[in-house]
Amino acid sequence: MMKQLHLFEAVSLVVEPQDQSSAEKKPSSEQNSKQEQETRSIPKKSCSTHWKLFVDGASRNNPGPAGAGFYLLQDSAFAAKKGYYLGSRTNNQAEYFALLLGLHFLKNYVKPGDCVHIISDSQLLVRQLKGEYKIKSPELRPLYVLAHALMQVLRAEIFHVLRADNEHADRMANKGIDTKRTVPEDFIKMLHAHGISW
Repeated sequence: MMKQLHLFEAVSLVVEPQDQSSAEKKPSSEQNSKQEQETRSIPKKSCSTHWKLFVDGASRNNPGPAGAGFYLLQDSAFAAKKGYYLGSRTNNQAEYFALLLGLHFLKNYVKPGDCVHIISDSQLLVRQLKGEYKIKSPELRPLYVLAHALMQVLRAEIFHVLRADNEHADRMANKGIDTKRTVPEDFIKMLHAHGISW
């Protein structure tokens, strides 16, 4: 079972047990340090808790078999990582689903006074959510609307990094494709509640 760090006193993260053959290694302190250096340009704020949510989507053949992954730090310490299979999607759809899955997971733990920084290597995703790019694709618009709403609830900010600086989330997205791990049922219910088919 993946070790959990720095979690809220009143809430525990639920992490599915894994056998040794599929267990994910806990990131080393060196890896955490690298992630910290990659996002050193993020402005410092006074936060009760500082969350960094790295997200990434992957689509093989675009469109094709797709996965979504996220990697979460809490006050610079490893907190969680997940990878899910999305079926056949475009790369841009996978990027949005990765963000939505990460926000859906994180919303249960963020408290008033916390800071949430989202890290992505998708220029389109980041610039659309910053209002710099228009959303021309009808498939992406409902995903954008929901992501934007969740970000407002969590008071989250989003930042762009190079692909090489988002390797943990990328690894989880590809693992989602390889393992065919299905997304949580409550996530699908959230999508349906917002008019998004699955």
